[in-house]
Amino acid sequence: MDEECPSSLTDISMAWVCHNLEVLCVAREDGSLQFCHCPLFPQELADQLLHNMADEGVLNNKTVGIFRNLEHLRLRRSYIQSSQISAESFKLALSPHKLQELNASHVHSDITISNVLHSLTANKDCRQGLQVLLMNGLNLHLEESEPGQASFSMLRGLKKLSLAWTDLNDAGLEDISSLPMLESLDISGTNITDLTPLLNCQSQLRSLTAHGLHKLEMPTPCLLSVLGKLHLLRHLDISNDRLVTDGDNLVQQLLEHSGILPHLVSLDVSGWRGVSDAAVQAFIEARPGMRFIGLLNTGTGSSELLSGDGNLKVAGETNLTQLCEALRRYSDRASFIQEVLVHLYSQTSDMEEPQPNILKLVSAGMRHHTKSLHVQLVATACVVNLTTMELVLGMPLHLMGTVVQQLLTAMKNFPNHQQLQKNCLLTLCSDHILQVVPFDRYEATKLMMVWLGNHEDLTLQRMAVAIVSILVSKLSTEEISELGAETFIIKLQQLLSITQQKASLGVVDATLKFALSALWNLTDETPMACRHFIQCQGLELYMELLESYYSESTIQQKLLGLLNNIAEVEELRVELMDEDLIEHMLTLLLNPMVEFMYIESPHCQHSSILSWSSPEHYLVSYRTLQPFYSLLHVSQCSGVQLWALWAIQLVCSQNAAQYCSMLQTEGGTDILKVLRSHPDTHSDVKSLAENILRILEQQLHPAGPVQDFQ
Repeated sequence: MDEECPSSLTDISMAWVCHNLEVLCVAREDGSLQFCHCPLFPQELADQLLHNMADEGVLNNKTVGIFRNLEHLRLRRSYIQSSQISAESFKLALSPHKLQELNASHVHSDITISNVLHSLTANKDCRQGLQVLLMNGLNLHLEESEPGQASFSMLRGLKKLSLAWTDLNDAGLEDISSLPMLESLDISGTNITDLTPLLNCQSQLRSLTAHGLHKLEMPTPCLLSVLGKLHLLRHLDISNDRLVTDGDNLVQQLLEHSGILPHLVSLDVSGWRGVSDAAVQAFIEARPGMRFIGLLNTGTGSSELLSGDGNLKVAGETNLTQLCEALRRYSDRASFIQEVLVHLYSQTSDMEEPQPNILKLVSAGMRHHTKSLHVQLVATACVVNLTTMELVLGMPLHLMGTVVQQLLTAMKNFPNHQQLQKNCLLTLCSDHILQVVPFDRYEATKLMMVWLGNHEDLTLQRMAVAIVSILVSKLSTEEISELGAETFIIKLQQLLSITQQKASLGVVDATLKFALSALWNLTDETPMACRHFIQCQGLELYMELLESYYSESTIQQKLLGLLNNIAEVEELRVELMDEDLIEHMLTLLLNPMVEFMYIESPHCQHSSILSWSSPEHYLVSYRTLQPFYSLLHVSQCSGVQLWALWAIQLVCSQNAAQYCSMLQTEGGTDILKVLRSHPDTHSDVKSLAENILRILEQQLHPAGPVQDFQ
């Protein structure tokens, strides 16, 4: 799938530029940026850079300043949707260009439609050459608007105009209708009460989107009369986002109106209940060129003609094909998406094959409506259905990464909605997702740790602890350190509290094991974490657990793993010099299934270590082998050296590709050679060192004869 293809060099370069503007630029006196050195950009790349900056969330009043360089950065298709651009910045950086297209929808500032028009109409090239203008979601003008308002009619070359969900009124529609070349108009959700002005552009208007016109005051016969005279229309959308019964029979009368709109290829009447199958079928049969009809929540769409499998695409809820088309068409319409997802949940409850195309559509709906609880709730339930069990293995990794980030966003936006939280946790609690899928595990770990402190439901807590356990194991030591002291202590306390609760009941369950694994991973190679663990009375708790879970080897291993992390911090070893603890360690030396910790001592027994056999599956994984190297110094006692070598041999024999490479890159190979050749090295130590070097040689030269690794 496309999602799995490598990014192009252009995309990679553009992304790098977007996130390194501060390095590449200097600031003007007004604070805006300009490139230190700016080559001549091909026009398409200049457009792409602006688009990428908007998508990446780095386009603002400061960064947009780079486009004041009209000589080297020439814009034609400007995309600034959802960015932070003021009216003044737009005027200085963007309106001077010879724009052919502009998407300024949902800009997050006080910029108004009037501001944009003033800037555009001041540029002769824009007055004549601008063909596409999208300003959805903006205000028409502020109360203190400029004198002598600019008009749409000044943009003589405009062919496509979208002003959905603005406060456009009838006067504005009058102005728009005088545009001589207007072919496509979107006035959805505006304050328009009368569509009669559209008759002024009946000779060229081919597409009209009038979704959710709740303030329309025209009687049905008058409305049908106006629509009927727009004889060139090929696309008409009069859908209703309120999903109500068509009390005036507008849609039914339109469908039954003989000869109306003969060139129509696309009609959307979704949301109007009370439409009959017969009327829809007759309307379509009279127009063989029809390619789309929107019938969501109309009560129709079950006939074979409307299945959506042929040339005629249908947005509805009768079958999976219709639902997918509805997801594609209505991704930015919350009420429609919610309705579609409710039906999709039922249709996907027993999927047998992965459906990445459907998951991608659900993901798009989630992205468009991050603040809608209703959409997120049903969407996360659909994600559970689409990624359960083996289905997730068939999903593209890039797509799953996007979905995971949206799940985390939903959890953050609606922290107190238990069912939504459960939906997200059910999906995230997957080895494949947590181990393989690319997403920001650092931020995910922080979110999940905060979650643990705010939720007490045992079922959800079990899943959350399991997720944290795996996430922490994937963090680098630097990321663990960056969590911060105060935050870190809270996280440790939460995990220790969960551990203590389980221990007080004497249970051995998944929650206890995952909590112990998380604590083990949090303290790995992180002295700061080890100190906080001791401050939180973790050692006292672990001493109790070592005694109460003496016969549970899996629990013992996780307990000793953390204590081993503490033992690696030289200044903390004194904390472990407890008589009862040392005595317990000595009893474990004869247990080959438990890896014990190292505390400096001259009384290490060769016979105990040499009697250990490698388990069938290695029990630990290491981010680095660095802690072992200091134990292999020629001055160390041979028992310590043997223990370190046994541990290295274990992981190298079980995962040669990873750990042999680690040995080489970290300089461990040279340390082993020195140890092997030193005259004072014990023969048992030499033997283990040679075994490891032999494994390394076999990994480097798998097809050749095994040679002594020199």
